Amino acid sequence: MWKDYSLSYIRKNRASSFSVLAAALIAAAFLSLLFSLMYSMWDYERTRIVAEEGDYHARLTGRIDEEKLELIRGWANVESAVVRKQGAEGENTVVDIRLKDPSDIYEEMPKIAALAGIPENQTEYHDQLLSLFLVRSPRDPDGAMMLALFAAVSVFACIALILVIHNAFAVFMNDRVHQFGILSSVGATPGQIRFCLLQEAGLLCALPVLFGNLAGMAAAAGLLEGINLYLKKAAPDRLPSHFVFHPAVFLLSVLCAAVTVWASARIPAGRLSRLTPLEAIRGGGEFSLKRKKHSPILSLLFGVEGELAGNALKAQRKALRAAGLSLILSFLAFTLMESVLSLSRLSTQITYWDRYQNAWDVMITVKNTQIAPFGKTEELSRIRSLSGVRDVLAYQKARAQRLLTDGELSGAFREAGGFRDGTGERLVSAPLIILDDEAFLSYCGQIGAPERLDGVIVYNEVRDDRDPNFRKRKVLPYLQEDADTAVLYKYGQEEAVTVPVTAYACQTPVLREQFGVEDPHELVHFLPASLWEKIGETLGETETDLTIRVLAEEGASMETQNGQETPGGLETLDSLEEEINGLLEGYETESENRLRARLESDRAYDALMTLFGSFCALLALFGISSVFLNTLSFVRQRRREVARYLSVGMTPCSVGKMFFVEALVLAGRPALITLPLAALIVAWFLKTSYLDAGLFIRHAPVVPVLLFLAAIFAFVGLAYYLGARKLLRCSLTELLRDESAV
Repeated sequence: MWKDYSLSYIRKNRASSFSVLAAALIAAAFLSLLFSLMYSMWDYERTRIVAEEGDYHARLTGRIDEEKLELIRGWANVESAVVRKQGAEGENTVVDIRLKDPSDIYEEMPKIAALAGIPENQTEYHDQLLSLFLVRSPRDPDGAMMLALFAAVSVFACIALILVIHNAFAVFMNDRVHQFGILSSVGATPGQIRFCLLQEAGLLCALPVLFGNLAGMAAAAGLLEGINLYLKKAAPDRLPSHFVFHPAVFLLSVLCAAVTVWASARIPAGRLSRLTPLEAIRGGGEFSLKRKKHSPILSLLFGVEGELAGNALKAQRKALRAAGLSLILSFLAFTLMESVLSLSRLSTQITYWDRYQNAWDVMITVKNTQIAPFGKTEELSRIRSLSGVRDVLAYQKARAQRLLTDGELSGAFREAGGFRDGTGERLVSAPLIILDDEAFLSYCGQIGAPERLDGVIVYNEVRDDRDPNFRKRKVLPYLQEDADTAVLYKYGQEEAVTVPVTAYACQTPVLREQFGVEDPHELVHFLPASLWEKIGETLGETETDLTIRVLAEEGASMETQNGQETPGGLETLDSLEEEINGLLEGYETESENRLRARLESDRAYDALMTLFGSFCALLALFGISSVFLNTLSFVRQRRREVARYLSVGMTPCSVGKMFFVEALVLAGRPALITLPLAALIVAWFLKTSYLDAGLFIRHAPVVPVLLFLAAIFAFVGLAYYLGARKLLRCSLTELLRDESAV
C-alpha cells in the first residue's frame, strides 16, 4: 500500500519531486566531478614528478655495500631500497629509498643514514613528491601547506554540495506536514510514515545518484582533455593530464551522496513522525517562536520591520540553516581559493620572477655535453656575437666536499653558533659551478679579483640559521679570508685535490641559481672550465647537461612595474631564442625565455582561478537554489503570519520591507562570517610563509570577491522578491482560507 501511495504522490507532484531529483543529480554530479578532478590532478602531478625526477622519497649517496643495503632494507618503515647507481670499488653508490609511511621522513632518514654510516649531508630528500603526501619540508614549507589549503577548500565545497540535497529534502517533506497529519489521524503509525518517506527518498534518488556520479566522471574527463587542448600550444612539452579512475574515489563519491540522501530524508522524516495528528493537521509547517527576541541592530537600522525580520529569521533558522551554511561555505571556498592562488602567485613573483628578472632572458639546456670542450667551440662564440645579445655564460655543476675546522670559520659565524655540533670540524658540501673561461674572467673583473684561470673563487657567505625567515635570508661571512688554497674531496670519498683560491666573494655571477637553500652550510666554489679539465678526473663527473644563460640588450626584455613586458619584448626574446637554437642544431637542446615563461605561468594561474572560481560560483548557485526552494513554500508556511501583519494595519510596502531586511541579513551573513575567518587563515599563511601583509593587500582579490558577494545579494534578493510578490498578491481572505492559497 505504501509503495503505491509513494508512487502516486510522486506522479501527482512532479514539481516538488523533480526538485529533489534534480538536487540529488546535480549534487552527486558535482561531488563526483570534484573528487575525480582532485584525484586526477593529484595523480598527474605525482606521475609528472616521478617521470622527471624518479620514484623515491629519499636518496643516500656513499659507500654502501650489500651488508649496509640489507641494514637499510631491514628498517621497519622502509618499503624499498633500490640501487640507482652502483659504484665500482671505492666509488659512491646511490640508493633510492621509499618509506611505507613518509610522514616522519625528515626525522627517520638521519637515523637510517647513521645506521649505514652515511653522513647526514649526503641524504637527499624528494621534497616535491613528499609534499603531495602532505609531508612538509622544513626547507620549503610552502608546498605541503598549499596542497593542504586546496584540500580544505575542497572539503568546504563537498559540505556545500551535501547541503543542497539536505535542503531539498527538508522543503519537500515540510510541505507534507498537513498530509501526514491526516494519515496519522486514520491510524498510520510513526514507523510507517518514516518508512514511507525513506522509501520515497530511495525511489527519487537511486538513479540520480548513480547517473550523477557517472556524469561527474565524464565531465572531469572532458574538462581535463579541454585543458590539454588549451595548453598544447602554450606548453607543447607539457605532460598531458588524463582522467584517472580509481574505485575508491567512485565509491567515496557514491557513498557520500547516498549517506547524505539517507540522512537528509531520515531527519525530517523522524521529525514528521513525532508530530501528533492534531499538530500536523493544524499546520505544523508555520514558522513560530516560543519567545520573541529583540534584534537591537535591525531595529535601529530598519525600525519595526527590522525587528519583525529578525524574529522571522530566528523562527526560520532550521529551515534556512542549510541554505545559509551552503552560502557561507561557497563564499568561504571562493574567498580562500582566490586568496590562496593570489598568495601562490605573489610568492612565485617574489621568489622567482622578481629575484631573477635581471639574471636571465634566455636559458638553453644542452643535453649530454661537457663544459670543457663546449667552451672552446665556435657555437658559443657565435652566440656571443649575435645581434641583441648583451652577455652569455655557459656553466655546468659538479659535486665535491670540503673539510672545515672551527679555526677557518669567520668570527661572525662562530658567534652565531657555527655548526652547532661541537665537533671542531665538519665535512661540508662544496658545489662546483664550472664556468666557461671567458665568463669566468668576466666574473673576476666584476668582483675585482685577479683574472686567472688556475684557481677558484669561493662564495664566502652562509645563511644565519637563527633567523627562520626563508624569504629574506640574513647572511654572515662564512670563512676567514686568509687561506690561499682549498682542498676539495670527491663527493663521499677520500680522493682530493688542492686548488688555489684566487678570491673570496660575496657576489655570485649573474645566474638563475640560489645557493644555501636545501643545505644552509654548503660552500660554493666557482672555477673555470680549463681548471676543471685538470682536476675533473679526480673529483668525478659533472651533471650530464650544461646550461647557457643569455642576457639580451638593455630594454629589449624589460618589464614595467605591473609585470607587463615592454612593447616588442616578447617577440625579441622569441626571435633570439630561435636564433640560438638554430646555432645549436647539432645538439639536443631545451630552451625557454623569461617573458614567454612568465606569460605561460600567468595563463596557468588565470586558468586555475577561472576553473575554481566557476566551481565556487556553482556552489553559491546551489546555496541560492536552497533559498529559492524555501520561497516556494512561502505561500503556505507564511500566509498566516502575513495575514496577521496586514490585519493589524501594516501595509504591503511594510511587509515587503520586512522581506527585504530578511534577504539582506541572509545574504550578508556569509560576508560577516567568512571575511574575518578568511582574514585569519590568510594571516596565518602570511606569517608561516613570511610574506609581507602590505604587499598581499595590494594584490588581494578584492574585485572577484566583491562581485561574488554582489551576485549572492542579487539572487537571494530575487528569491525573496518572487516569494513576497506571490504572497502580497493574495487578498487577506485568501491568506486566511485554509490551504486555498497553495
